[in-house]
Amino acid sequence: MNRTILDDATPASTARTDLAIEASGLRKTFGSTVAVDGVDLAVPRGGVYGVLGPNGAGKTTTMRMLATLTGIDGGSARVLGHDVATEPDAVRSAVSLTGQFASLDEDLTGYENLVLLSRLHGYSRPAARERADLLLRVFDLTAAAGKQVKTYSGGMRRRADIAAGLVVTPELMFLDEPTTGLDPRSRNQVWEIVRSLVAGGTTVLLTTQYLDEADQLADRVAVIDSGRVIAEGTTGQLKASVGSGSLHVRVADPAVRPDAARILRETLHTDVVEEADPAALTSIVDDTAAVARGLTALHEAGVEIGTYALGQPSLDEVFLALTGRPAEQEAS
Repeated sequence: MNRTILDDATPASTARTDLAIEASGLRKTFGSTVAVDGVDLAVPRGGVYGVLGPNGAGKTTTMRMLATLTGIDGGSARVLGHDVATEPDAVRSAVSLTGQFASLDEDLTGYENLVLLSRLHGYSRPAARERADLLLRVFDLTAAAGKQVKTYSGGMRRRADIAAGLVVTPELMFLDEPTTGLDPRSRNQVWEIVRSLVAGGTTVLLTTQYLDEADQLADRVAVIDSGRVIAEGTTGQLKASVGSGSLHVRVADPAVRPDAARILRETLHTDVVEEADPAALTSIVDDTAAVARGLTALHEAGVEIGTYALGQPSLDEVFLALTGRPAEQEAS
């Protein structure tokens, strides 16, 4: 995506603060279920702020409250200097939201959808057609402009949905799990779109359950679990908080993995996680010298190692350390 798309329209809001989003004690309940339980956020202007957590953690509900789509049951929030509860129209005029599911009319073509949205935003007919052509070109959808949206692939739908949110360039864009279900190529295309938005001056609040996505895009990350923020910082800070290194071992024979795990626990004096790969083990370590002792102990016990590697902890391992369960496991 190029800079032209971001220079073509002026954001509606002129309110300025140091923060794009300020939230304190946000709370939302649905009957007896507490979906969001006292979330605090401070999102700087510019860049990408990630809200990370598993399904059911409260990410989408938090975003919907900030975007004025869902009422706040407790706490307060300001978006681009405007109070979400008392100035919802001012918030809506300055933000855009792309949800988990396509919001376009599937019976219309991509071009017709974008022209319609441009007209609803006040563009004249010629200007609406020009804006639609620009968005289709920038998002590599020109060849599909005349096709109904229901014929688009998942990646094309996501690009078209984000394009629809940029008919008028927002100061702040909410992206709710924008790459869920996409293939790797389509995910990379969406990532490039996000980077281009930020380069043009738009702040992005991104919810995701993909650890690598937060690592790729976010300047800072809030980890949400069971409706609460359990950690916040840069991805580097979060990784450093759980240990200086991560040992990955893959044994040659999966049958001996339980023995290998036991030996490493006894040698490293730390938890050892048995991965989905039936031959793989992972452990967070603070003492690199202990790694050598652990590998030696495996060798002396006759456990043949296929591969091993020592590196910085991944965000997956950070989430496991913070919550006691893998990130892909749904919150109760």
